[in-house]
Amino acid sequence: MKALVFDTTGQPLREADVPDPTPGRDEVVISVCRCGICGSDLHMTEDPGTFGLGAGDVIGHEFAGEVLEVGRDVTDLRPGDLVAAAPLRGCGDCAPCRRGEPAWCESGMTLIGGGYAEYAALAGRQLRKLPVDISLADGALAEPLAVALHGIIRSGMKPGARVLVVGAGAIGLAVVYWARRMGAGCVVAADLHDHQRYRAMDLGATGFVISGPDMAQRVAAACGGAPDIVFECVGKVGLIDHCIDLVRPRGTVCVLGLCTGADRLDSFRAISKEVNVIMSVFFDMHEFANAIDALDTGRYAPQHLVSGTVSLQEAPAAFEALKNRTTECKVLISPG
Repeated sequence: MKALVFDTTGQPLREADVPDPTPGRDEVVISVCRCGICGSDLHMTEDPGTFGLGAGDVIGHEFAGEVLEVGRDVTDLRPGDLVAAAPLRGCGDCAPCRRGEPAWCESGMTLIGGGYAEYAALAGRQLRKLPVDISLADGALAEPLAVALHGIIRSGMKPGARVLVVGAGAIGLAVVYWARRMGAGCVVAADLHDHQRYRAMDLGATGFVISGPDMAQRVAAACGGAPDIVFECVGKVGLIDHCIDLVRPRGTVCVLGLCTGADRLDSFRAISKEVNVIMSVFFDMHEFANAIDALDTGRYAPQHLVSGTVSLQEAPAAFEALKNRTTECKVLISPG
C-alpha cells in the first residue's frame, strides 16, 4: 500500500510502498478515507525522541474509514461498516479500559498512528460506527472534537460562563464550538493573527481578539468582565503564565496546548489569585461517541474546521506548510 513515512527531523514525509496490514485476532483493517493533519503530528516530526517516533514510522491519528477485514475475535464489526478511529489503545481488560478510558490503561496506553496511509489496523474496540447520516470525511473530525470536549469537561465549565480560548487553531476552535454548544455566556477566541476570525464566528465565538498589548483589558471588554475560564490551546513556553494573568481571580486555566519544553510561571501571582490550573489530554470513549454525534450538524457546524483536503501525494508539501502560520485550519488527507 501507499503511505507517508517519516525519515528524520528536517526532512519532509516521504511517500513509499509499505506492506499491507493484516488484522490480529482482536483487530480490524480499515481503508482510510480521510485523516486529519494534527498539530501534534508536527510536534512529533520535530521532536521524535520525545514521542518515540522512528525512521519508517507512519503517523496520523485523526481518521475514519471503511472496514475491510476483521480478526476472529471481533464480533461487533463487519466488512463494509463505516467507522471513526480512536487512536488510544489500552489492554482492554483493566478497570480504566473497561470504563472506556484506554488513555489511562493500567498497563500503559499506546497512541496508534497509521492514518497517513491507504490502510490501517486497529483493535476493534478503538472503532465506533458512524451513523448513516454522517460521512466518512466528517468522521475524521471525531478525534479532535473529542479532545476539545474532554477539555470542556475537565474545566468544569458551567452554563453562562465567560470563556476565553487562546489559540485559534483546530483544537482551539473545537473548544469554541463545544463551549458555545454547552451554554457558555460568551466565548471569545484570541490569536496572534486574524486568519481564523470568521471561522471562529461560524463555530460559535461571540468575539475575537488579537493578542498583544492591553490584551487583558480588551478581553475583559469582549467578555463583559475577566473570563471565568481560559483555555490554553497553543502549547508554547510562557502561555500558561499568560493565561493566569488573563483569568479572573479564582478562575480556571485549562491547558490543552502540547508544549514539549520546560515551562515557567509566576507562582506568586497564581497563588494570590487562587487560580485553578487544569491539564487536559486525550479523551474517553464516551466523549468520542458524543463527538461523533455532534457531527450531525446544527447551527454551529464542526465541519467549519476543515479548510482543505489534499491527496497522499500532495500531503508532504501541505504538512511542511502547516509548520508556519497560514490561513489553513484543519487539513485532511485523502489517501485513496
